Amino acid sequence: IKEMESLEDEVTPSDPSAVAPEDPPLDFSIPNNAPESHQKPKVESVPGLSDLVFEAKSSKDGAWYDVASFLTHRFLHTGELEVRVRFAGFRKEDDEWVNVERGVRERSIPLEPSECDRVNVGDLVLCFRETDEEATYCDAHIMSIQRRLHDIQGCRCIFVVRYDDDEVEENVQLTTLCSRPK
Repeated sequence: IKEMESLEDEVTPSDPSAVAPEDPPLDFSIPNNAPESHQKPKVESVPGLSDLVFEAKSSKDGAWYDVASFLTHRFLHTGELEVRVRFAGFRKEDDEWVNVERGVRERSIPLEPSECDRVNVGDLVLCFRETDEEATYCDAHIMSIQRRLHDIQGCRCIFVVRYDDDEVEENVQLTTLCSRPK
């Protein structure tokens, strides 16, 4: 990583406007077809960071997926940072460049039946959404809640969510919701 950072210092201008807008972003990545063992950067362990898990937003379908690993990074001519991610359960052919500010965050947490009282109107949640074409995890906001008595099978409350990407509203159960870390 230190070698890569020193290389970036040499080729990345300190003034982002110094690079013409038509120039492609600087790419310090390792090609997808490289052997797996060569794609893992050597990084020193930072205390406390090993417990963090992340999710990233795919540009292919707009859904959020767990990150298995961060393969490399690059700085765009705008100064923005992108990382190349391997999504959990996917192959190296599915690796994507993701903007860190807009598309990487701490992993959402599935809710237990006893935690339904933590969900409030207006909350941002990650919601499992199934359509005829695909099943994805999408950002949504809680629009209303119909609180119901729980039974032996768990929470029976109905949550009305509005998906952020298309503004469609849907009634869902708690089992489809994940909370955002605070």
